Amino acid sequence: MLLPREFVTYIGRRIMQRLVPGMIDTAVPQRVAEISADMFLQELTAEDRLNDEVRAILDDYADYMRKEGVSYQEMFRRSKNTLIAQRKMVRASGRDTGDAMKLSRDKVTDISHKLVAALKKSRELRLKRDVNEIRLEIIKVVTEILSSEEKVDRAARDKVRSIKRDIPEGSEEWDLLHQRYYTEELKKLGIDFAR
Repeated sequence: MLLPREFVTYIGRRIMQRLVPGMIDTAVPQRVAEISADMFLQELTAEDRLNDEVRAILDDYADYMRKEGVSYQEMFRRSKNTLIAQRKMVRASGRDTGDAMKLSRDKVTDISHKLVAALKKSRELRLKRDVNEIRLEIIKVVTEILSSEEKVDRAARDKVRSIKRDIPEGSEEWDLLHQRYYTEELKKLGIDFAR
């Protein structure tokens, strides 16, 4: 998944903090965080399932691709783009669309529409402001968080690369060090998944 589950939960809590009580009236503020996190998880896991489907398709054509000298990455990209267009999905990965953030701006906007619809449907909540105003606030919150996350990820990667011996990216050691530095950098910004 593009974002760790803990980070998605954090996004849900931040949305709740920004929307309740100013824009949403509820006796159960935690419900806003739950609905928000669930929406993000649904959208991100949908793209994960699509990636798995593309991998399964390409596994069937591995011999053909090897014989013809076709790049796996290129075929993956083309196949995924075709499925995204057929299913009218919004691409989640921002880096695939040129955005610096992990989630594309289009995906954040798409999720904001779906999230406001879900919040509006909930019987436990009452929207106090215009739907579009709430949606724009959600986009603002998520964009701020993702911009911070991008800086944290870059700093963690730089720390791993600064180690004197060569640690190959993707190795278990690299992943462990990246996770440790990533968590340290998040805490410097005041982002703690436990809160």
